Amino acid sequence: MPLFRFLVLTLGAARAQTGIQSLAATACAVLGMTLISTTPVSAASIGLNSPEAKAVIQTYFEENIAPWLSEPTLLGAIRDQNETTASLSEAEILELDKTWRDQVVTKDRPMVDQVIHSNIANFFVHSVAGNGGIITEIFIMDAKGLNVAASMPTSDYWQGDEAKFQQTFSVGVGAVHVGDIEFDPSTGVSQSQVSATITDPATGEPIGAITVGVIADILM
Repeated sequence: MPLFRFLVLTLGAARAQTGIQSLAATACAVLGMTLISTTPVSAASIGLNSPEAKAVIQTYFEENIAPWLSEPTLLGAIRDQNETTASLSEAEILELDKTWRDQVVTKDRPMVDQVIHSNIANFFVHSVAGNGGIITEIFIMDAKGLNVAASMPTSDYWQGDEAKFQQTFSVGVGAVHVGDIEFDPSTGVSQSQVSATITDPATGEPIGAITVGVIADILM
């Protein structure tokens, strides 16, 4: 039987039994082809928090964000704050954190403004705006886990009790931590935070950490 007539008869039977999807699959099988899905790859399709999804986020960070960590202005800002905060006790840190939380919801917020209005903070703001919607926020911390500069106000001032600091600065040089990818039903997108230790190239010692919020769906 000619191939064309055989194909027509076979496809007709498949269509009668199971519809158009079976029709396409049968056609591909007869012709020795593979049916390829056209569904876009996303954080959801490859699995939220799968190793593959987190690897994509870490690669983006290493290729696009990590080069910033050797910028003299950024390093200088962290060094300067470390000199100021080195002797702070835990009680003093918690008091500063409380002050920040109180101020962040008001218009009169000198402590918050100092962090979000600086040369480094302005660079972060422009970086967020110029990355095609991938980056949602950027902030850096000193050796105590206290904010040094940020693209926008964070909910708290002290990050030292969170994984973004404990899994980076506390681990040491070269540490990178990709937080859980979480789906936000209000925006319809999946987001994550990737953090890393910031190392002083002059001494080889950790001096702080950086956290970058990213839209995972855009990267997948």
